[in-house]
Amino acid sequence: MKLCGFRISNYHNKVRLALLEKGIPHEEDPSCFPSQDAAYLARSPMGRVPFLETPHGVICESQVICEYLEEAYPDNPLYPRDPFARAKVRELIQVFELNVELVARRTYPAAFMGAPLSDEAKAAIKADLAKGVRAFLQLAKFDPFLAGAEFTLADCAAAMHFPLIAAGTQRVFGADIFADVPQVAAYVERIVQRPHVARVLADSREAFAQLMASRRG
Repeated sequence: MKLCGFRISNYHNKVRLALLEKGIPHEEDPSCFPSQDAAYLARSPMGRVPFLETPHGVICESQVICEYLEEAYPDNPLYPRDPFARAKVRELIQVFELNVELVARRTYPAAFMGAPLSDEAKAAIKADLAKGVRAFLQLAKFDPFLAGAEFTLADCAAAMHFPLIAAGTQRVFGADIFADVPQVAAYVERIVQRPHVARVLADSREAFAQLMASRRG
């Protein structure tokens, strides 16, 4: 199998972390950037990353890829066995990604690329984030992982999303939206001690530094 994307993408990194945590042999092409070229769209219909090339064909969308990996490679599971507990992990991921990360993503062009962002847009993002953060914190356990005692796919997602959300909201609003939530800071401090998490985040920082250097050059 080959994971295609780029290491700055937190959704690419979410899948990469799941592959590493599950110990699944794979290759990686970290130079696949989003494109609307016909050849690219043949592999990723929306032209996005990541996508996974498997012996049976190509799969796109990070959550779909992770669900496939869990079913096709049951060793080192990233979901609990109990159906309700599994659903609660999926609930955490969906609430966090749809209502926190994708809302915070609206700050990223301004935060990282200097794009304009009006005061009205900032206010709308902040209001939507407040609702998303409230819902996420209602569900998250931090005991010590997001869904409870076991490391799950929710942690693969959160470990990759939290740093980008923190950086984007800090730059746009002057404060990380989770700055006043001590359990989040404690969780991030714990989760980055996991070797695979540390490795993926370090590779992401290196890729971002290389991108910025190439643009300055």
